[in-house]
Amino acid sequence: MATERLTMRKIREILRHKWALGRSHRDVAASLSVSVGAVSAAEQRARQAGLDWGTVEGLSDEALEVRLYGTATTDRHRSLPEPAALHTELKRQGVTLQLLHHEYRERHPDGYGYTQFCDHYRRWCQGRRLSMRQIHRAGEKLFVDYAGKKPALVDPATGEVREVELFVAVLGASNYTFAEATATQQIADWIQSHVHAFEYLGGVTGAVVPDQLKTGVTRACRYEPELQRSYEELARHYGTVILPARPAAPRDKAKVEVAVQIAERWILARLRHQAFFALPALNQRIGELLDELNGRTMRHYRASRRALFEQLDRPALKPLPVTRYQHALWKFVRANIDYHVELAGHYYSVPFTLRGQQLELRHTATTVEVFHHGQRVASHLRSALRGRHTTVPEHMPKSHQAHLEWSPERITRWAHTIGPQTRTLVEAIFADRPHPEQGYRSCLGILRLARRYGEARLEAACTRAVAVSARSYRHVESILKHGLDRMPAPDSSPRDGVPVPHDNLRGRDYYR
Repeated sequence: MATERLTMRKIREILRHKWALGRSHRDVAASLSVSVGAVSAAEQRARQAGLDWGTVEGLSDEALEVRLYGTATTDRHRSLPEPAALHTELKRQGVTLQLLHHEYRERHPDGYGYTQFCDHYRRWCQGRRLSMRQIHRAGEKLFVDYAGKKPALVDPATGEVREVELFVAVLGASNYTFAEATATQQIADWIQSHVHAFEYLGGVTGAVVPDQLKTGVTRACRYEPELQRSYEELARHYGTVILPARPAAPRDKAKVEVAVQIAERWILARLRHQAFFALPALNQRIGELLDELNGRTMRHYRASRRALFEQLDRPALKPLPVTRYQHALWKFVRANIDYHVELAGHYYSVPFTLRGQQLELRHTATTVEVFHHGQRVASHLRSALRGRHTTVPEHMPKSHQAHLEWSPERITRWAHTIGPQTRTLVEAIFADRPHPEQGYRSCLGILRLARRYGEARLEAACTRAVAVSARSYRHVESILKHGLDRMPAPDSSPRDGVPVPHDNLRGRDYYR
């Protein structure tokens, strides 16, 4: 029977759940939307390769694939058949699973074998037949969602009323609830609300259960939803996992559905006669009502949410990490021919060997990181200067590094060691150029003439060049080549008719 070959990103998550979080095969399979067999196979292959979680964390995706499979190739994700479509087709006369598998393999030649195809469909059928009452264990899950009804802010200048969002999070075992208003449902607000929720709880649950809204899930799917990259990163930072609820399956998140309803009744409804002009003021009032809600005795439990939280959930929560999560965004970029990538009009360097390659850029308010095949290759402080460059010398080719080492000050100091007239000439060359770098080559060429003619002769040649207002390497070289440096220096104000030394001026002796 053919075995499922997962992406390196999925395998890395399986190993993190197994080795770093100590979760069972079944929990990992449910969390990552893969089969239990795939979890077992991935862990077994990693152990046979002699890997542990510390080693896996330090490997790039390409290196990990080589360790596991011997070769690095492109993504081998195979399409799963849609069970609902199979179920519909099987109602047609003469249609069998064998026929449907044959048609599936015609569309996907590298797809699953017949046995896995049938198992996939039968598991779906079994899941449709039962509706099991969920049992929520202490500290296990945090259910999150946005309320349908929205609070509002009033513009103090115009009186315009603007709706904002209400984020709600609830613990499974104790029903302990967190709520806050946010400006939008965008990823930055979504992530920040999770951070605030964890801090309100004083710990982290084993899993977070959101709806498959676009903010957290980039591709909604009943079987294999794709998480937003920053959302995945948040889960790794807090040592938890994301378990998106199935689309159109309210039982998966019944807790938060009820919590949203309660928040609308016991928080939003009590704000209906109050006006708020700023988000902090609104959230301060929501916090006060939230404390009342969590302190209210629940009729069925004969205890408050806070009392149950202290008894059940708080002892089971994992501790918060030492540092608070800093929200980051990701984007695909391509390194230009000058081995820099662009973000918001500023350019950041990467190793020159990566020029022309597609990279992933992770940016926060203060940092910019660049990744290649899952491995960080560059890190910079973020800059707001548009059109400017941030360059790490180690990212440059050797020839470019050598050029970077020079500056007008360094060249001037070198010239001064030869003599004051040499320094005067170097300073005059820099002053004569629109940009200092345009004078680097001329000045370096002049200073290196000391190797051939000696420092004394070079100083004499520069004295003559300064006197006749010569400003180039060719002038100084011509003076030394023709021995004019041994002649008395001309007056600083040359008489009319006295030519400036030059290779193309032969003099009267040439025609004798």
